Amino acid sequence: MSDKAVQAPAANGQSVSIRCQDGVMLGGHLWRTPSDTPSGSVIINPATGVLARYYHRYAQFLARHGFDVLTFDYRGIGQSRPQRLQGVRYLWREWGEQDFEATLRLMADRHRRGPLMVVGHSIGGFLPGLAKSAPMVDRILTVGAQYAWWGDYAPRRRLRLFAKWHIAMPAMTALYGYFPGKRLGWLEDLPKAVANEWSFRGPCFERSHPKGERAEVLRRMAAVTAPILAVAVSDDELGTVPAVLRSLNYYSGAERLAVLLEPSDLGRDSIGHFALFHDSYATSFWMDTLSWLREGNNPWPKSVLDVQSSAMRAKGAGLRYS
Repeated sequence: MSDKAVQAPAANGQSVSIRCQDGVMLGGHLWRTPSDTPSGSVIINPATGVLARYYHRYAQFLARHGFDVLTFDYRGIGQSRPQRLQGVRYLWREWGEQDFEATLRLMADRHRRGPLMVVGHSIGGFLPGLAKSAPMVDRILTVGAQYAWWGDYAPRRRLRLFAKWHIAMPAMTALYGYFPGKRLGWLEDLPKAVANEWSFRGPCFERSHPKGERAEVLRRMAAVTAPILAVAVSDDELGTVPAVLRSLNYYSGAERLAVLLEPSDLGRDSIGHFALFHDSYATSFWMDTLSWLREGNNPWPKSVLDVQSSAMRAKGAGLRYS
């Protein structure tokens, strides 16, 4: 299929309800490509506290270029938020174990042709391996994927970020019974346990699980065999290279590539953690992603990081344990 857009899909997509195995209902949107021969299906996993609608224009872009695309809000967020967040016991890891699992099963049932893929932003790029059905995924693209351990924040911003997310956030969460991110103008509101899991996480993700479940978490993530292309941006204060590679190391059974993009690579002075999904990148970064999603080709071969050496250093330093 050429890079010329086919007839545009519906601007807002088709509203869908997604039922998780534990009975929680999620809200989402499905864009069907007008093409009779889809290039594949894509699930877009949001960042923490970011509404799915932020990714709608990228979803519409992918649909114009031949993909069926699903966007959704995690439990507790946006269209998947209950009337009251106080008292809600949603966990961050349930976004992978339950929510992504449900979207994966939905798209597998509606899959028409081509590979079944995931585009994950921030925590959304780390969550796939928590789902039991993750081995069904054929290809993964992540952007700034990490699980928010403060030791990986950019050194020049680490103190400020620690104060914001690991002092102020748990304090506000204790006061309100949920994190009032929207009131503060930081993020969307977060369920209490989600906010606290972020605030108090250590360097090893599996430590947020009960001890008896940690080996299964590691086994499940290692069982993912889908090739992964992980994108880091040099001025991303959260998704730093150490953070992205730390997350990528959990996918030990997959072929892994990581690239580090400079803002100048895309004609910008700065990019940060969120900007790549803004539609001002439609003719640059978005177009580049088609190469990976269609053919599995890395569009940034001159920006590759040494993932293997990073994995060996992490193992030697004992960064993961059960």
